[in-house]
Amino acid sequence: MSAGVPRTNYPHLRQDFAASLVVFLVALPLCVGVAVASGVPAELGLVTGIVGGLVTGMMRGSSLQVSGPAAGMTVLVLEAVTEFGLPVLGAIVLAAGLLQILLGMLRLGRCFRAVSVSVVEGMLAGIGLILIAGQLYAMAGFEAPADGIGKIIGLPGALWRTAGDTDALASIALGAATVAVLVLWKHLPPRIRTVPGPLAAVGLATLTVIATGLPVATVEVRGLLDSVQPPSTEAFGELAGLGAIGTVLAFTLIASAESLFGAAAVDRLHNGPRTDYDKELVAQGTGNAVCGALGALPMTAVIVRSAANVQAGARTKASRVLHGVWLLLFAALLPAALAYIPVPALAAVLVHAGFKLVPARAFATLWRRQRGEAVVLAVTALSIVVIGMFEGVIAGLALAVAKTAWEASHLRLDVDERGTGPVRVRLRGNATFLRLPNLIDSLEALPPDRAVELDLTEVHHLDHACRTALETWSERHSATVTRHMRALSG
Repeated sequence: MSAGVPRTNYPHLRQDFAASLVVFLVALPLCVGVAVASGVPAELGLVTGIVGGLVTGMMRGSSLQVSGPAAGMTVLVLEAVTEFGLPVLGAIVLAAGLLQILLGMLRLGRCFRAVSVSVVEGMLAGIGLILIAGQLYAMAGFEAPADGIGKIIGLPGALWRTAGDTDALASIALGAATVAVLVLWKHLPPRIRTVPGPLAAVGLATLTVIATGLPVATVEVRGLLDSVQPPSTEAFGELAGLGAIGTVLAFTLIASAESLFGAAAVDRLHNGPRTDYDKELVAQGTGNAVCGALGALPMTAVIVRSAANVQAGARTKASRVLHGVWLLLFAALLPAALAYIPVPALAAVLVHAGFKLVPARAFATLWRRQRGEAVVLAVTALSIVVIGMFEGVIAGLALAVAKTAWEASHLRLDVDERGTGPVRVRLRGNATFLRLPNLIDSLEALPPDRAVELDLTEVHHLDHACRTALETWSERHSATVTRHMRALSG
């Protein structure tokens, strides 16, 4: 070893240490806010953040992506807690985690990237709309309706109630001020912006409440150990129901898709090692299995914390592990500090996060360039709001598949009626049942008193429905059609 050149196993520890503090300060209010919005004790949000750092953060997959409770899962978790109760939530999260591990071990991680981007964006948009509507009630100190469409329809009535309630007005004013801080924070000088926006917004709101005594709700503190409730045997028995199975599948699909799409986005932010999607899926599943065993919230990779990690100069996974350590120390040493945080401020943070989930600009661009994809996005989002999370995602996937099938079944029909001989008809492309009505209409419109030569040599695919229809039609026309069809099938 050369003199004066120290050797270390952690050459980037200084950068990772600094980045971990930034991620911790970003994660703290989000972990608490997501938990409160999900209808579970605030401490469980910290538990999920801790597991995301200490367990998932240690595993292979994506080196700089940070995991924890996500705003995108809030609506689904709240629905699960409302329908099945908090004791069953852990069992659902554990089952979803084990399913993620299985999918990763079967090397199906990359398959999630085959899910239509429009479906994923529509899913997040639907979640964002419900999240915004639900948290507007929380900002006013009201209880929100249970279903998504009820939250949106009930907003005018909630606004009317707010006008005559001084406590609600004070709560709304605090929430609105918090949103304003979050929106304006990025325009402040760089020195000030060294403090993460969510932490600054919630911190200012907390100091305002302490100084002025505003009559607003604050976070209820139960204690870390009292909040951790591993699922019982009876809770696992609830998983036999069809509704619980659907919820497990929804947790798995949404958490996996959000994590792996997030990994692709984070990879574009740095020049380090690329994500191994199968290993990342196993890592996410392991983290969710541990969260489920502790009765905590589900986790996903979260783009806001991941981007903060990269932008703060993180070089290795040590930064995300250390952020879990800081969350653990806070939960162990300063849990009482949570009781001073005003709920309207946390609701405002999630309203701001909800707006980020709604891709308004991207939708406008998509509508101009690929209207079919824009329709898939809109239908997915609206189905989630009106019907439900799982059903909305399934509707979006079905529409995306139908759209792709329609576009893939492009069929062109050229007719040459010149001369006195047979009418020459040439088909090109893919002849599927989706194009069958137009195909038969075109063929039936041919002159009935002339023979027909049907050229299928440029047909790449002929499905059973089209074949049967053409054979039936050819019985009334030239036998040339049959010979071409046999040549195609040979």
